[in-house]
Amino acid sequence: QVQLMESGGGLVQPGGSLRLSCAASRSDFSFNVMGWYRQAPGKQRELVATITTVGSTYYADSVKGRFTVSRENAKNAVHLQMNSLKPEDTAVYYCNALSQWSTYWGQGTQVTVSS
Repeated sequence: QVQLMESGGGLVQPGGSLRLSCAASRSDFSFNVMGWYRQAPGKQRELVATITTVGSTYYADSVKGRFTVSRENAKNAVHLQMNSLKPEDTAVYYCNALSQWSTYWGQGTQVTVSS
């Protein structure tokens, strides 16, 4: 079994930046896609960004130009650099990883954008 462990959430003012990180508990797993989802209070979980093993990325329209996803394949780690944060970015952010056989989720980390 493998676990995903997130870090980097917190409280930030509008216009500020945060960097989220997620690392798998095992480096011998191969994840085809890693990425981030978020869930705001009263809303459904939504896809934020993904990145494949070869570096192909996808971003939700709401974060394009502000967020950057990256990964370290050797460490099975994925990062999300969030710039120009807005109050509507407030949510619990979840790390996600897809292997050939299963989907894995982190426990979530809270990001709050408020003055």
